[in-house]
Amino acid sequence: MALLQISEPGESSLPHQRRLAVGIDLGTTNSLVAAVRSGTPEVLKDEAGRSILPSVVRYFANGLIEVGLVDPRPDLEATVVSSVKRIMGRSLSDVRSIRLPFALQADDASKGMPLIPTVQGLQSPVQVSAEILKALRGTAEKALADDIVGAVITVPAYFDDAQRQATKDAARLAGIHVFRLLNEPTAAALAYGLETGAEGTYVVFDLGGGTFDVSVLKLTQGVFEVVATGGDSQLGGDDFDRAIAQSWLSAQSLSVDMLSHSDWRRLLECARSSKEALGSLASDTEEILKTFVLNDQRSFTCGLSCQVFASLTAHLVERALSACRQTMQDARLGPNQVQGVVMVGGSTRLFNIRQAVRHYFGNCLKDSLDPDQVVALGAASQAHLLAGNAMAGESWLLLDVLPLSLGLETMGGLAERILPRNTPIPVARAQEFTTFKDGQTSMAIHVVQGERETVADCRSLARFELKGIPPMVAGAARIRITFQVDADGLLQVSALETRSGVSAQIEVRPSYGLSDDAIASMLEQAVTHSRDDMQQRALREAQIDLQQLIEALSAALQVDADLLTAQERQALEAEILQSREVCGAGDRDALLAATERLGKLADPFAERRMNRAVSQALTGQSIENL
Repeated sequence: MALLQISEPGESSLPHQRRLAVGIDLGTTNSLVAAVRSGTPEVLKDEAGRSILPSVVRYFANGLIEVGLVDPRPDLEATVVSSVKRIMGRSLSDVRSIRLPFALQADDASKGMPLIPTVQGLQSPVQVSAEILKALRGTAEKALADDIVGAVITVPAYFDDAQRQATKDAARLAGIHVFRLLNEPTAAALAYGLETGAEGTYVVFDLGGGTFDVSVLKLTQGVFEVVATGGDSQLGGDDFDRAIAQSWLSAQSLSVDMLSHSDWRRLLECARSSKEALGSLASDTEEILKTFVLNDQRSFTCGLSCQVFASLTAHLVERALSACRQTMQDARLGPNQVQGVVMVGGSTRLFNIRQAVRHYFGNCLKDSLDPDQVVALGAASQAHLLAGNAMAGESWLLLDVLPLSLGLETMGGLAERILPRNTPIPVARAQEFTTFKDGQTSMAIHVVQGERETVADCRSLARFELKGIPPMVAGAARIRITFQVDADGLLQVSALETRSGVSAQIEVRPSYGLSDDAIASMLEQAVTHSRDDMQQRALREAQIDLQQLIEALSAALQVDADLLTAQERQALEAEILQSREVCGAGDRDALLAATERLGKLADPFAERRMNRAVSQALTGQSIENL
């Protein structure tokens, strides 16, 4: 008897031919990866059952790189990098005012991109983000038991071209094919709309660890149209933590500059945990109290109540509301015309944020989905569709918009907008310009981004030159400049002199992004050193296993040494001493051999300890009780 595989029209009849694709929420504080399984998007978990990966990278002096929150290793020198998303695609001058929990320095070769000094050398924000993406890719491939063919990676709606390009570069470096960069609010609306079948006008209020986005969307029969978007790419939960930490320092007559990067990072972590604990307090005046110890052993008490927190962060809440008001004006809508406000990002759990949103929009908050997961779930749905896995009849259309205006520099240093912000993408638009001087044979084209009227107040994206223009009197040449933005929000600019056919074009890549050669070099280095990296990791794991066994046996001898004869104890202590000497060596085989010898010698001791523990547990117990 033959078995028939029944499939929908247009769908593969072979289940194993489904293309595995994922959605990735690359966050400032935490990151997640999700995929569609059995028709439903779900966040994937790592081997330890964790769905959230802290966006923290540790570089160890011995060559190891670990991602996420791992147990501190005081025996190993390390550099900890967190919240790197805040400096993605930014120049060093852009981030000088931000007090980060790690050092920054410039490098001539990077053309303005900030570099992070680590015990493994200088690392760019793109390289650090790539490590996080590699970890997410590893989680996905283990959970799905196969390689992934591509991913949809979410970015804040207010990310400019430089930040989007940097995110794509990080994905390439991590070996991930990017189907599309998707704005985080759009991904959240996608997840929410598909989950509930909602239609109407909705606001997505997305306050994450490092960025804030607000978007107005219309959901109609599978069409997700972004009407307007706004926000603040330098506002997030980190700023709330910073406000708390700085108030504690001020109370001690200390300043941020007086702390080491390590002290500042730990103080921010203390502020974050205190902030998150506020929800458990019974009253506005009750305090969370913690003692903080500086590296120089000075200590002080850190206190935080709901009342104090609201006062410290009122200006940050107002910044978020101001962006909301501006975005609603852009959409030409009033708060009462909104059917619901979708809350996205862990920082939307803050009580004063929720109060402010309710006060402005009314009591129409939508939080049925986990605010930490909703972006990744929406991205997974889009990735599933773009990979060609959609069932027959399953489709939707995303109509996103530009977060900032794009234009050119004209005479006098003025910015001429070609594509105003909130223009739906993908889009192509052309505008004609002409020469300024008689006999002019070339034109310098300066591409800028921003809402200000002068180029000095806008962000410079790229420069290129159109050469070979036939000499004419001023104003006679007709130069058509075309701006083309793809679905990822990335820009290509071309210039054409219509009479002669002379043309030039440029794919806009920020001057502090990574060149193709730089990315190729990094990928080549990763392949070249992959064997060495694996060997180094295996060596370190063997060292850790032996060290853990030594410490466990040493502790056991302190308690139960009487279970051994004098001869047995002497032999075991001698083997422990010898193993300690091997532990610092660089010979993996010697480490494995020492672990095996010590384990065999300790087996009888372990058995006797187990018997004693069982005996003590049974003493005084009746058969009926057991």
